Amino acid sequence: MFHPKIIFRIIGMLLYVEAFFLLGSVAVALYYDEHIIRSLLMSVAAMVGTGSLLTYLCYGTDRNISRKDGYIVVTLCWIIFSLFGSLPYMLSGYIPSFTDAFFETMSGFTTTGATILQNIEALPKSLLFWRMMTHWVGGLGIVFFTVAVFPIFGLGDINLFAAESVGPMRAKLHPRISVTARWILTIYIGLTIVTSFSLYFAGMGWFDSICHAMSIVATGGFSTKQDSIAAFGSPQIEYVTSLFMFLSGINMSLLYLFIFKLRPKELLRDTEFRTYTSIVAVFTLFIAAGLFLTNEGDAETSFRNALFQVISIQTTTGFASVNYIQWMPLLWLALLALMFIGACSGSTSGAMKCVRISILFKVVANEFKRIVHPNAVIPVRMARKVVPITVQSAILAYTVIYMIVIIVGLVVNMGFGLDFLDAIGLSISSVGNVGPALGNYGPIDSFAPLPGAVKWFCAFQMLVGRLEFFAVLLLLTPVFWKRK
Repeated sequence: MFHPKIIFRIIGMLLYVEAFFLLGSVAVALYYDEHIIRSLLMSVAAMVGTGSLLTYLCYGTDRNISRKDGYIVVTLCWIIFSLFGSLPYMLSGYIPSFTDAFFETMSGFTTTGATILQNIEALPKSLLFWRMMTHWVGGLGIVFFTVAVFPIFGLGDINLFAAESVGPMRAKLHPRISVTARWILTIYIGLTIVTSFSLYFAGMGWFDSICHAMSIVATGGFSTKQDSIAAFGSPQIEYVTSLFMFLSGINMSLLYLFIFKLRPKELLRDTEFRTYTSIVAVFTLFIAAGLFLTNEGDAETSFRNALFQVISIQTTTGFASVNYIQWMPLLWLALLALMFIGACSGSTSGAMKCVRISILFKVVANEFKRIVHPNAVIPVRMARKVVPITVQSAILAYTVIYMIVIIVGLVVNMGFGLDFLDAIGLSISSVGNVGPALGNYGPIDSFAPLPGAVKWFCAFQMLVGRLEFFAVLLLLTPVFWKRK
C-alpha cells in the first residue's frame, strides 16, 4: 500500500532542495551581471511555490515511508526535478523548446552528458553553472543529497535511500544512513575541490575549472566548450582530467577507507578495483598501439588520447580530447564495449559496473566446471566472500533487462529513420549514461537533429539506466499497485 500525502510532502520538500541549488546560479548571474537573473529567480519561485503548496496540503501526515512509497518518490523526484530544472533554459530563451530543455536537464541529472546545444559558449555563465550543478547533484543522487545535507527534513529513511541506491552489493560505512551519506559526501566535495585546483594549475580559468570539476567528479561530461576538453588543446589538462575521472570511477566507500581511514590495502585487495584497473590498462594499450600503427600521432600522443578516451568512456564521463569517430572502426568499437562495462559500483559512473561483469564471467566459468563435475558445489566468490545466489539471480535479471531496453531503443530509433549505427549507439549511450554515441552523434556532435520522439525515449532510457531499471520499471508492473 502507498500513501499519496507522504509522497507529495516529500516531493514538496525536495523542490526546496532544487531551489537551493539553483540559487548558486543566481549568485553566478549576479557576479557576472548577467541579464537572465529574472528568469532564474522566476524558476526559483516556481520551485519554492510548488514545494510550499505540496507541503501545506500534506501537512501533518505520518513520516513513516513504506518501500512502495520510496520507489514512487525516487522515480517522481527525478522526473519532477528535470521538469522544474528545465525552467531556467526555457524562461531565459536559450532553449525555448520544452522537449530540448527537458532532454538537456534529464541528461544533466542522470550524468549522461548528451547535449542538444550547438553553441555552448553562447550560454551565460549562470546557465553553464546550472548545467554543471545538475550533474553534481545527480552524480550522488537527489535523495542522497537530501539525506546528507538536509537531515532537518527527516528524510533519512532506509526505504527511501534504498530505492535510489544502485549496485548489486552495497557497502555500509555506518549503521546510520545519514552518517554514511555525510561521509561519502565529504569525499565527493573534497574530490571536487582538489580537482578544481588541479585543473586551474594545469591551465584552466577558475570558472572553467570549477565547472569541469563538478562534471568530472559526477562522471557527467557536460563542458563549457562545444569541443569539450579538446577545446583547451592542453596535454596537462588532459592528463589531470584523466586522473580524476579514474578516481571518480572508484567506489566511494573504498576512497573513504583509503583517504580517511588510511587503509590502502582495502583498495588493493578489492576485486572490482583490480578488474577496473586491468580493463583501463588493457584497453589503453590496445587503442594506443592501434593509433600509433595507423599514424594518428606519435607514441606519447597516441598513449594520451587512448588513456583519456578509455577512462572517459569506461567511467561514462563522456569527455572528448579527440573525435574518436575518425579512428579506424576497430578502435571505436573497443570504446563501444567499454560503454557496456562501466567503472566500479558505488561510484557515480553508469553502465553495468565491473562487479557485475566479474560475477557474470565467474558464473559462466562455474557452469563449465559443473558440466565436468556435476555433483560439485562451486561457489562464486568476490573479494574472498561467497556471492549469494539471490545476488547472482539479480545480476542475471539486470543483464537481461539491460539488453532488452537497449534492443527496444534500437527498434524505436530505427523506426524514426535513424540508421543502425546511430540507433544502436544512441541506445547504448543513453542506457549507460555515457553521453557520446557513434556515427552522427559522436563525442563532439550535438543531439539537436534527433526527432522529438527519439529525444523523449532517450530521456526515458537515461532515467531507467541511472536508477538501474528496477526502481522505474517496477512502477509499470501490476503487482506493484496491488494493495497486498
